[in-house]
Amino acid sequence: MDPANPRCALDNQAAAAYVGLSPYTLENLRSRGGGPAYSKLGRRVIYRIEDLDAWLLASRRTSTSDTCGADCRCA
Repeated sequence: MDPANPRCALDNQAAAAYVGLSPYTLENLRSRGGGPAYSKLGRRVIYRIEDLDAWLLASRRTSTSDTCGADCRCA
């Protein structure tokens, strides 16, 4: 798979490795919400690398008291 290709997609196992989580954690995030965007192709779940990167960027924090992200302007 070529990460430079925006159409490149990863299955749950590969996406979990890409973001440094367990596949089980990604499954939980899918059912509870708050995880990266994904697509369903029949019973198969896939993640686009661009969506994983966007989710990682949106999840950045500068401290433990930061509740809405590094670029937050809500305070």
